[in-house]
Amino acid sequence: MPTSTVASFVTALPKVELHLHLVGSASLDTVLALARRHPEGGVPTELEALRQFYAFTDFPHFLDVYRRVNLLVTAADVVTLVTGLAADLAARTVRYAEVQVTPVRHRLAGTSYDDLAQALTDGRALARERHGVEIGWIFDADAVLGPAGAEETVDFAVGHRPDGTVGVGLGGSELGISRADFAPAFHRAAADGLHSLPHAGETVGPGEVWAAITELSAERIGHGIAAAQDPHLLAHLAEHGIALEVCPTSNLRTGAAPSLAEHPLPALVAAGVPVTLATDDPGMFHTDLDAEYLLCHEAFGMGIPELAEIARTGARVAFCSDELRTRILAEIDAVAAGT
Repeated sequence: MPTSTVASFVTALPKVELHLHLVGSASLDTVLALARRHPEGGVPTELEALRQFYAFTDFPHFLDVYRRVNLLVTAADVVTLVTGLAADLAARTVRYAEVQVTPVRHRLAGTSYDDLAQALTDGRALARERHGVEIGWIFDADAVLGPAGAEETVDFAVGHRPDGTVGVGLGGSELGISRADFAPAFHRAAADGLHSLPHAGETVGPGEVWAAITELSAERIGHGIAAAQDPHLLAHLAEHGIALEVCPTSNLRTGAAPSLAEHPLPALVAAGVPVTLATDDPGMFHTDLDAEYLLCHEAFGMGIPELAEIARTGARVAFCSDELRTRILAEIDAVAAGT
């Protein structure tokens, strides 16, 4: 099938995005404006220098850059980031997104939790009103901040619970940091009705994916690409319907996958694991959700039926309302049938 036909289909295809960090979603122009307002932050204030700033050498380098950009963001900037993200999502026919926010990092940058909660609530309302995009919040603990940081994250999610709160996550470095150490915080979040949505198996082996499932009761896994190394784990994910939020371009840019030829996405799909596509940090990785779908066509040979099924998987495993899920699935079926 011609790539142009698939591209037209992808453009029209209604989508959800379930692995997307708010700060990492900001466009180069937005980050440039932030950097110029806060030149003391050490983020380049010229466009070409900022492009080079985003040329990541490895995963730790990416994390360092992300945290430096995060330090530029005030409460007012949060609203700007949310509405800008919603405009970008609407342009890619995204109906619903679950967006990850790291509250402790915003507090460390000087934003109070009251102001952060209000900014997220205001931004979410504007995203729906102006762009027709529904947003849910995942409050992400930075693993580097340890279990205490995770407990503080749950405190925010439970105590402030901005409109659209979905669950808690766990991001950042996996090296030498066990998912199991964060079990108490995740158990407390679950007791308060929040979903468990940690990253695992992005840059380390399948053992941490297992730990996310057995210790954190993960309902979806961020990345999880190391699962391809363990046939038993693949079977478990398929049997229990635990979806992986796969971000191919992100994996290449951070070095989590050495090349597209070696990316495990085709093996995950072949094993029957539920897979949804996402961008992770599209502003930093120079990608968007349409590009991720097209990459799966061009690099992995996926046709319209396979891409439509990935879109359906995203809607099925999203923590949106049943009404919205039903509407998105119907729209996907209509576009697929039309093609």
